[in-house]
Amino acid sequence: MARKLPIDIEAVKGFMDAEEGWALHEAALEASKRGPVLEIGSYCGKSTVYIGTACQANNAVLYALDHHYGSEENQQGWEHHDAELQDAETGRLNTFPLFRRTMRLAKLEDTVVPLVAPSEVASKGWATPLAMVFIDGGHGMEPALTDYRLWAPRVMPGGILAIHDVFPDPKDGGRPPYEIYKMALASKLFTEEKAVKSLRLLRRLG
Repeated sequence: MARKLPIDIEAVKGFMDAEEGWALHEAALEASKRGPVLEIGSYCGKSTVYIGTACQANNAVLYALDHHYGSEENQQGWEHHDAELQDAETGRLNTFPLFRRTMRLAKLEDTVVPLVAPSEVASKGWATPLAMVFIDGGHGMEPALTDYRLWAPRVMPGGILAIHDVFPDPKDGGRPPYEIYKMALASKLFTEEKAVKSLRLLRRLG
């Protein structure tokens, strides 16, 4: 059966490669049978559609965590800045209206729970074990390390930790996602299961 998404995914703003997106979809299809999924870094909802449709198939929940002000690399003067997303009042990006629109058009409002907050705030008091965590938030060292330290321990045994934009060669991209990927392996809590382009899928041991 041909794979199909509820909307034209290429019409959604974002940086998620289709091959990586489908790998996330397949991982979430398996993981969400066991519990909820958390995505860190939703932007305008492109990756959320891939993961959310998988969760929806299992009547599971996808928590989509993003402060929606854009990452460092999305700000004015940086490489991935999109002037259309600029908020005149704050001088920062505001991706939340487009994210909400994407969820509505994809009919995922019964599945996706937006968490509009910094990672540190959302994690306070969090008690729900997660079947899968996808880290694709800020790519600076501090935000990437924060996301890893706060959320990787919450992946249930047998669950999936997915990390995007892992580039072993510094010429290909920023280092922080690669560094937290190496930390996950060094912790002996995770083993690598699959690599699809810059996406790494790790399995929680135990």
